Amino acid sequence: MSEVPLFRPPLIDFRSVERVYGTGEAAVHALAGVDLRIDEGEFVAIMGPSGSGKSTSMNIIGCLDTPTAGHYYFRGVDVGALTRDQRAILRRNYLGFVFQGFNLLARTSALENVELPLIYRGTPHAERRERAAEALDLVGLKGWEHHDPGQLSGGQQQRVAIARAIVTRPELLVADEPTGNLDTARSVEIMELLTGLNRREGITVIMVTHESDMAEYASRTIHFVDGNVAYDSFREAA
Repeated sequence: MSEVPLFRPPLIDFRSVERVYGTGEAAVHALAGVDLRIDEGEFVAIMGPSGSGKSTSMNIIGCLDTPTAGHYYFRGVDVGALTRDQRAILRRNYLGFVFQGFNLLARTSALENVELPLIYRGTPHAERRERAAEALDLVGLKGWEHHDPGQLSGGQQQRVAIARAIVTRPELLVADEPTGNLDTARSVEIMELLTGLNRREGITVIMVTHESDMAEYASRTIHFVDGNVAYDSFREAA
């Protein structure tokens, strides 16, 4: 008799998610009842004009905000029902973040910048040094461990930021305009890096971008308009 496969919930599951800011006539409906499912291992680009709801969605996915109505489930857990401290634990243990501004500490080495999330976790010194060095190697910066941000190019700084985001071995990497401050050549390098992390390391990537050529690296693109998903398309990744 064959075994019955165990049900595995999606990594991200929005069910009629609404987000309203303000009250009465001043109320802004940033999300208007969004249904959305993202499975483990996907590389998703989120696009849309200003005010479309894409940033609000990313804030909810990243546990930085909660729905006004509806439910957001992360691996089957109702995030809206968690306390602030519990959401912080979820962020720290399962999510990694990359931003348009690299947010690196100046006059602090690449290795020390990458170590930061592990310091917050209380990881022993020797282990965090080893893991930070491994993360820098993974993003192609072996040999640059002791350079501070001022000694690195924009593309290298973003690689350090990505290493910092993955040093905790997250299940989900949330990238907000990761190529927004880079030229075309460096942007391509970063997108190829993210694609490699997705394919080889199995890290789920959700990326907000306004650049359609960068979105083509993803295997799925979700367009938001007026607080709703306007369309959701799949493609073979570049």
